[in-house]
Amino acid sequence: MQIVDQPSAASEVVLPSPSVAVIEPRRFSADLFARIKRPVEQPNWPAGWKGSFRDDAHSVWPGRSELGYRRAFYYRVKRALDAVLRHAAPGSRVLDVGAAQGNVSIMLAELGYRVTWNDHRDDLVDYVRLKTDRTDIDFLPGDLLKLPPERVGRFEAIVATQIIEHVAHPDAFLRRLATLLMPGGVIVLATPNGAYLRNTLPRLSDCPEPSADQSMRSTPDPDGHVFLLHPDEWVVFSAKAELRLVELEQFINPLSSGHLWTTKLLPLLPGWLVDGLERLTGRLGPRWRSRVHLHTLAVLKALD
Repeated sequence: MQIVDQPSAASEVVLPSPSVAVIEPRRFSADLFARIKRPVEQPNWPAGWKGSFRDDAHSVWPGRSELGYRRAFYYRVKRALDAVLRHAAPGSRVLDVGAAQGNVSIMLAELGYRVTWNDHRDDLVDYVRLKTDRTDIDFLPGDLLKLPPERVGRFEAIVATQIIEHVAHPDAFLRRLATLLMPGGVIVLATPNGAYLRNTLPRLSDCPEPSADQSMRSTPDPDGHVFLLHPDEWVVFSAKAELRLVELEQFINPLSSGHLWTTKLLPLLPGWLVDGLERLTGRLGPRWRSRVHLHTLAVLKALD
């Protein structure tokens, strides 16, 4: 198993305007964000579209609002796309689970992958279409656990960012993803890190299975998180789904995300300094790295 000790350098999070030059194909770049069009908000949009537009305004399109949220989103997307680029060849089929506003789906398509967008909110499909000129993204709305396998298909890579911590039955969810992998395929998961020193949610292994009349293992926190996985749980959790953990890394320190009091400090600091401190905390030993970072990236493969 490869444990990534040192994250790659992150670009300045002041995202580019749509007038930037065309990116070099099949390499992650902050310029990918400029490929996501900003539609003109309309007063008659559904509530779900308006909420998605506000989220996008604080994460995708250039601006100075919500700097911690914006930077954390950038780091999550960069880590996830870098993992796909490491493990899946150009032209591979990629499933984006819980794809919501479709930002990751659009960027994966721009990198040359054949992308399937999936989310249980089918009303977002047309909102995503407003944000891209691409016509090669497949849309598969619905609950992935309930969709017929023959309708879903199989993939060289599956991406699920900020999803598994909301799932009532994460074991079943991961087993389902495993059945959708082609030989040699990978699952890329980004999720909050349970070992972070300020986390108060239970470990997955400490949460009892919900009974027939329960939908959750425990009471969700204000962000809808039911549990958070700790680094030592990943190997066992993966093995139960007949998967093996091939990469595990923690990233996003409190300053990068504007967590706690740093939300007031972050706007005063230059981006290069914040990125440098993020790289510095990424060089800590495994124990401290897991304690000071809010998020985890895990890459899983089917057992040989």
